[in-house]
Amino acid sequence: MNDLQQRIRHAQQLDELCAAVVRAVSGERDLHFRGRRLHRGRDPLPWFAPHLHPSPETDDLGSFRGVADGLGLRLSRSDAALHDRLKPEPPVERFLFEMLEQFRVEALAPEAMPGMVHNLRHRHEAWSLAFHHAGMTDTARGLLVYAVAQICRARVSGQQVVEATEDMLEATRFALSPRIGHALAGLRRDRTDQAAYAVHARAIARTVAELLADAGEEPDAGTARAEAETRRGLFSLVADMDADVVERITTAPSGRSQVLDDAVGAYRVFTTAWDREHEAATLARKQVLGAHREQLDRRIADQGVNVARLARTLRALLARPARDGWDSGQEEGHIDGRRLAQLIASPAERRLFRTERVAPVADCALAFLIDCSGSMKQHAESVAMLVDVFARALEQAGVASEILGYTTGAWNGGRARRDWQRAGKPPHPGRLNERCHLVFKSADTPWRRARPSIAALLKADLFREGIDGEAVDWACTRLLARSEERKLLLVITDGSPMDSATELANDAHYLDHHLRDVVARHEQAGRIAIGGIGVGLDLSLCYRNSQVIDVAASVGNAVFAEIVGLMAWLRR
Repeated sequence: MNDLQQRIRHAQQLDELCAAVVRAVSGERDLHFRGRRLHRGRDPLPWFAPHLHPSPETDDLGSFRGVADGLGLRLSRSDAALHDRLKPEPPVERFLFEMLEQFRVEALAPEAMPGMVHNLRHRHEAWSLAFHHAGMTDTARGLLVYAVAQICRARVSGQQVVEATEDMLEATRFALSPRIGHALAGLRRDRTDQAAYAVHARAIARTVAELLADAGEEPDAGTARAEAETRRGLFSLVADMDADVVERITTAPSGRSQVLDDAVGAYRVFTTAWDREHEAATLARKQVLGAHREQLDRRIADQGVNVARLARTLRALLARPARDGWDSGQEEGHIDGRRLAQLIASPAERRLFRTERVAPVADCALAFLIDCSGSMKQHAESVAMLVDVFARALEQAGVASEILGYTTGAWNGGRARRDWQRAGKPPHPGRLNERCHLVFKSADTPWRRARPSIAALLKADLFREGIDGEAVDWACTRLLARSEERKLLLVITDGSPMDSATELANDAHYLDHHLRDVVARHEQAGRIAIGGIGVGLDLSLCYRNSQVIDVAASVGNAVFAEIVGLMAWLRR
């Protein structure tokens, strides 16, 4: 695992641990992090406050523990509906009001949980020092907001301001006292009454916003540089180096589709007349498939993957103990009635018992769904090698597996777009291309028989555009038709859905919005565990469980171990 993958995996593990703490503190079961943002089911939750966004690159584990505790308290001690009714509209006032509400719920941390109180204090200090060391207190506006944050939290929680910057605050504190002194006293007094507390919080937010305006600086969502780095869209005051993270870790672009929102999530398809599902082996001549198979076999041999070891690992991971009959003639266990006659004939006979035999049985079906869009063409051989080796190992482990793919029948909409044009180009037609689904190996086909078909992944002209949401739905439908108890789907892709005709006729995020809806629906149903395997891409915005792999150099045992690790997360 290279350094990039280690950082991404570390961030994913922190998200999992933090989500578990937030669920425990708040009592809500359907909370998880996706793209470093807390979600309830498929809906993202608000950002709440600036100090609740630590960076895996710069912050320690204690900061993440404090953030998790703070988020849990916010969800359990704050009435979201009441908060929405009381919050002010101007963006600066709203930002300050959000921060003050977070200080209120953190002040309500139970005294019986000193560890939680320590975590919250540690996170606040870490954020404060990072804010100061980033030079954001060098301007009048930055110092003002920093002083308000320190003074208000100290008053609400009864704790001291951060000692390292206490002297710097004296002049600003003295200037603020006559303006917000009365409201500050009310914060501490009414911290257990959200509605009463909000009156004082609004007064402070309004006063501070006026002071910022008087300072001659634009009281919007922060400076352009901070907003570009953090992309929060609110008065961003955290120098969390998001720009550096984006440079090193490419994240799948994602957004909401106004067309889908206006249609209340009703995804549309203009026509299905040209949609096709093919057995991949039928799309190439036998001689071509033979040559591709030889090329793939050479690549597998060069990598030296230990298939037997991989099969044992998969069996241990995916199999469950199941009853497999009885072993008779044992010296202990259950009495075997068929052997009681031996006790009379031979009173010294001890082998009169039987024990239940338990054997591992992999009652599981696993499907690989491969993005066959144009950008994946450069990774085709590496991905083909991956799924071929996994199919062989899964078969040895007793797991049913299938290999599926998705692309389009044409570039730029093909015949579906032609039909739309002939129909007068009605607005928002929905998906506007020829969907093409490929079966490289079905679950009932042995690996040896599917070898030529898997090699069809090397056929370059299969790779066109990608409609991911429908492909995930199709793969899930195939899995749900299986009788196995456990079902896993692994989606291998290097980007977000892309179909130029659909984007131009609808909007830019029509397909990736639909993909997130489809994945969230199946994840919530719980019948299929879905994981995303990003080829050099972080898929956490689309898939709750994801793993980044690097196939640019070589595909050895380490990459297989990473994918097995993702399977381990999915089986929990």
